[in-house]
Amino acid sequence: MRRALQAPALPVLLILVFLAAVAQPVWAHAVLMQSKPTTNSTVKGPNVPIWLRFNVRIDGKRSHLQLIAPDGSTIPVDSPKQSAPDVLESSVSGLKPGAYKLQWRVLASDGHMSNGVVEFTVN
Repeated sequence: MRRALQAPALPVLLILVFLAAVAQPVWAHAVLMQSKPTTNSTVKGPNVPIWLRFNVRIDGKRSHLQLIAPDGSTIPVDSPKQSAPDVLESSVSGLKPGAYKLQWRVLASDGHMSNGVVEFTVN
């Protein structure tokens, strides 16, 4: 009798293991996967290219980049361009040495806005 109860459990267990192995994560919002400059890095100025790669396709036209200078002022960032559906690129010029904060805000393919900060130093 004990063997009869275990036999049906084996196919169910195999199906669950298979589903767990092939399941893809579902992302609810855009998550920054890579950046240049990288967080807490030091880069050579005065001109700094900006490259951000996300985990999902983003809407570049509705995305925004803003750079905060060491003194707290805002530095204009060129309108971001998309070299790939999940990438934003731009650049800033004339940066003086100091700690900067690149603030990003993007619209993900799921319709949600996401934001974050990449802190870096210019030498």
